[in-house]
Amino acid sequence: MKGARAPAPDLAPSGTPLVVADAVSFSYGERAALQGVSFTARAGELVALLGPNGAGKSTLLRLAAGLLAPSAGSVTVGGLPAHSAPRRALARVCALVPQEPRAPWPFTVREAVMMGRAPHQGLLAVPGPFDHGAVEGALSACDLLDLADRRLDALSGGERRRVFFARALAQEPRVLLLDEPTAFLDLAHQVAAMDMARVAARAGLCVVAVLHDLNLAGGSADRIVVLSRGQVVADGPPREVLSAERVSAVWGVPVWRGENGATGAPVVLPVTSPGRRT
Repeated sequence: MKGARAPAPDLAPSGTPLVVADAVSFSYGERAALQGVSFTARAGELVALLGPNGAGKSTLLRLAAGLLAPSAGSVTVGGLPAHSAPRRALARVCALVPQEPRAPWPFTVREAVMMGRAPHQGLLAVPGPFDHGAVEGALSACDLLDLADRRLDALSGGERRRVFFARALAQEPRVLLLDEPTAFLDLAHQVAAMDMARVAARAGLCVVAVLHDLNLAGGSADRIVVLSRGQVVADGPPREVLSAERVSAVWGVPVWRGENGATGAPVVLPVTSPGRRT
């Protein structure tokens, strides 16, 4: 029975609102990080949160994860109040992959992924057949079966990222929150990370990802929400949101906007002056 699979999580029908921020504000001391932000993310879609540094992207994600309490407004995840819901109940609905996950170095990959099953286990945290099945499924989905018995400190940075993603999948959430999932990764691993996010959304999860790379977001996300100075300034399909005028205004640099000839996705590149030739 060790390889038995757990029943599929009780996913909401595609299009069901699962992350709902309603007029949310939050401040760090005297500095306002978010001001009256409203947005919705739904089952079956990948939503990218974009914006300059300090725009409030990670703050909004942490509010959705219940790690922060809004000073005004509300955030619900799967119908639960994100900050006040019991942690165990929220963890059964929502999984967060933070920007810099804590790495339990003495553990193997399989043991680290099993930690994602904690919300579903009893007080003694003894894994049962469904736990083992969920872990095996997550390891397979993230191409980690060959690395399952290796220690985390023997892995590359890209491999460790896949482990944390697998741990979140093993949690069997309805909502997957990703804080800069492509940070510090090379191009191949950036593409792989976004591929995993898209597959999760196509499987019925609601995926919300904070990203800095506009082109990765434009080629991967179903919707893009742009924040600037703590407010939402755009929300819609990538082709509509990533206009040259909007990107130049929000990020403060002139850009060229075109399309990927292979996929049709929007491409945004900074316009720089050519260097002086000698």
